[in-house]
Amino acid sequence: MEQVKVVLAKSLIGAKPNQKATAKSLGLVKIGDSVVHANDAVLAGKIRVLSHLVKVETV
Repeated sequence: MEQVKVVLAKSLIGAKPNQKATAKSLGLVKIGDSVVHANDAVLAGKIRVLSHLVKVETV
C-alpha cells in the first residue's frame, strides 16, 4: 500500500477542537512534526479536515 508523509505546517492555535483532536490522532503536536501513514480512506478524511494546516508528500 502507498505510504504518505504528513507534516504539520501551521500552528494549531486557534484551530477548532475537532481539528486539534484530528492532528493529535495523527501524531502531530508541534509545527514541523511529521508522520508516515498508509494511504487509505480514513487518512484521506483526516487530511481533508486539516488540509489548511498540513502538507502531504508521497513516500
